[in-house]
Amino acid sequence: MKFSRLIWANLTRKKVRLILTIGSFAVALFLFTLLGVVKSAFSRGTELAGADRLVTINRIGLINVLPLSYDDKIRAIPGVKAVTHNHWFGGVYQDERNFFPQFVIDVDNQRKVMTEFIVPDAQWNNFVKDQQGAVAGATLAKRFGWKVGDRIPIKNALYGTTKTWEFNLDGIYTSQKEGGDETQFWLQWKYFDENVPSVMKSTAGWYVIKLDSPDDSVGVAKTIDTQFANSSNETKTETESAFQAGFAKQLGNIEFLILAIGSVVFFTLLLVTGIRRSVGPRSGNAGHSRCRNRLARSFAFPAAVRADTGHGTPVRAFGRRGERLIAWHRSNASARGGRAEESLRWRYP
Repeated sequence: MKFSRLIWANLTRKKVRLILTIGSFAVALFLFTLLGVVKSAFSRGTELAGADRLVTINRIGLINVLPLSYDDKIRAIPGVKAVTHNHWFGGVYQDERNFFPQFVIDVDNQRKVMTEFIVPDAQWNNFVKDQQGAVAGATLAKRFGWKVGDRIPIKNALYGTTKTWEFNLDGIYTSQKEGGDETQFWLQWKYFDENVPSVMKSTAGWYVIKLDSPDDSVGVAKTIDTQFANSSNETKTETESAFQAGFAKQLGNIEFLILAIGSVVFFTLLLVTGIRRSVGPRSGNAGHSRCRNRLARSFAFPAAVRADTGHGTPVRAFGRRGERLIAWHRSNASARGGRAEESLRWRYP
C-alpha cells in the first residue's frame, strides 16, 4: 500500500497509547460476546419449546403451588391430549457452584408430554420401579462423570430441615432436538411426596399440558384459567415458549442489559480516546514543530521582522504575537552569539 509505512509509523509512534486503545476495544468485544452467549442461553429454551404444549402455574407465581386435584380437571378439557406435573427440587450437589436444574416429575405421564427426551426402555423401567431412582441428562452425566448405577447425594434445605437425599442413577436421557436441554436431573414425585412437610404433600409446582393441535392453545388456556377463577388457587396458563421467556425475564431483561452495557463501554472508549488526543503530549512531535516553524518563517515572522527593522509595517500592527516572534528570534540569535538585527536583515531582506 502507498501509505502503509506512514500509517504504521503513526500507529507505533506512541506504543502505550496503541496498546491501551487495542485493549479497550478487546474488552468491549469480549463483553459483547459474553452477553451474547448469555442471551442465547436464556433464549434457547424459548426456541426449543414445544408449540403444542401449555404450562399452567399459580397466578401469584411459581413460588406458590397448585393442588394435585387439578390434574384430572385439566385432563378432561377438550383439546388436551396429556398432562404431567412437576416440582422444583432445588438441591445442592457437593458444592453450591455445581448448579443444575432438578425436577420432581410424574413418571406415569412424563414421556407422554415431553416426547423429545429419550430414555432407553430398560433404564426407564428400572427408574419407575425404584422409588429413589433418578434420571440425568447426558450432558449433566458427562459433566460429573456419572454412570448408571451410581449413588448420588443431593443436599436440600427448601423442604423442611436441611438433609441429604440419596438417589440411584437408573437412566440417562438424550434429546431428539438439536441443542436440546440435556442438563436436567429427574426424581420421582412419590418419593418426594413421602418426604416433604405436610403443607407440600399432594401438590404440584406447575402442570405441562400437551394439546391435540397447536391451534387449540388459546382456547384451552382460556378454559383452564376460567375453570379455576375465583378459587383459592387461581391459575395462569400460557404457551411453553411464553413461559420460558417469562422465566428468563425474572432474572433480568437480558436485551436491555446488553444494550446498556454496550452503550456505556463504547461511550467510555470514545470519551477516553478524545481526552487522550486533546491533552496528549505535543512537545515531542518533531513534525509538528517543523511545520510550525516553517509557517512562522514564511508568513507572520517576515512581516514582523520588517516591522521591527524599519522595512515594513510598525510592529504594533501585529500586536503581541509579533512581539513574541521578535523576542523568540532574538533569544535564539543571542544563544548562538550573533546579533539579532543582522540576522534578521540577512534572512528577510
